[in-house]
Amino acid sequence: METEPHCEEQIVPVTGLMEVEDPSTDEDVLERDSSAEILFPEYAVEEWTSTSFEQLFVTDDWENITEDHLLRKKVLKSGDVQIPHPTWGQEVTVMMQGVLEDRTVVEKDCKLVFVIGEGDVNQALEECVLSMQMGEITLLLADSQYAYGLLGREPDIPAWAPILYQLQLLDIRDKPDPLTLPIADRIRIGNQKRERGNFHFQREEYSLAAMAYCVALEVLTTRSTDGGNVGTKAEDQEVQEYRVKCLNNLATTQMKLEQFNEALHTSRDVLTLEPNNVKALFRAGKLLSDKGEYKEAMEVLKKALKLEPATKAIHAELSKLVKRQSDGKDTQQWKAKPAEILGDNITPFLIPSKKKPSGISWKFILGALVVALSSLVTSVILTARN
Repeated sequence: METEPHCEEQIVPVTGLMEVEDPSTDEDVLERDSSAEILFPEYAVEEWTSTSFEQLFVTDDWENITEDHLLRKKVLKSGDVQIPHPTWGQEVTVMMQGVLEDRTVVEKDCKLVFVIGEGDVNQALEECVLSMQMGEITLLLADSQYAYGLLGREPDIPAWAPILYQLQLLDIRDKPDPLTLPIADRIRIGNQKRERGNFHFQREEYSLAAMAYCVALEVLTTRSTDGGNVGTKAEDQEVQEYRVKCLNNLATTQMKLEQFNEALHTSRDVLTLEPNNVKALFRAGKLLSDKGEYKEAMEVLKKALKLEPATKAIHAELSKLVKRQSDGKDTQQWKAKPAEILGDNITPFLIPSKKKPSGISWKFILGALVVALSSLVTSVILTARN
């Protein structure tokens, strides 16, 4: 039986992002394990150590996972055929290592845990795991479109870079019900999902980001299966703080997706938990203003300004709102008033004059045209008869 290299037993998704409140300003990067230690020393085959990726994409003894031939695998050790393949929505544990074509290690995890279909890892790993048996060890060659695409992943994976993985499927199980987990585990998993959402947001993959934030919110709760509360006061406070961060990030993402009603609803969820959250107040005020609900928008933005009077963005949005209100009033309630600048009661030129217009009546002109036309027609008929 193969001996596994020593690794700390921690569940770390392949995200590369620190915890942040606003996904658009997240610049910190988690330290990654890029050591050259081989996780599968007994399977250091030539394909893993030296063969060019161009050759591996066309060689005959590799299996195509996708029809486009851009995601391929080669089984190094067969798994247990008695155990079914994992399916979407199940949680799996894998040991994996990924390298670039020059064999630089860019991804490595002895016990990577993720739920298939929740975007915890790149598409290549999800698709490959679906094809694996328990205990199977395989080589996986992924074109960039199944890995990190045109953006790559700073600082170690360039744009359009294919990746060669070596991985083993260690465990398959149903995804646990978050309400049955200890609060500490809920916080840990919820923050991992939120970090993944931040990762997708920075890459402008907004739909994936929104999905990650929604999954995080499902986990970040202190409720029990019977609807009660199982958290201590300190745990409640900690979970609420993370929920606020996640909701703010979700609202920002929904605005990027132009889901404005959803973004307003999410911002109000933040204000239910934290009534003085300035980011949520500003976002809600802006959305209400855009929606034409000026009175409520004014109240919300004034509250935000009172909390942060030096924030220029709030001043700018209030100015925009005042202008919108003014324009709306002019359009809907404007009435012409007599001008008294020169001491005379002068009716504005926009109001039509009530005096009858002088000159020839249009009815008279129309009648004359009809008579002339009739005469012409009669003349033509007589000429034709003659």
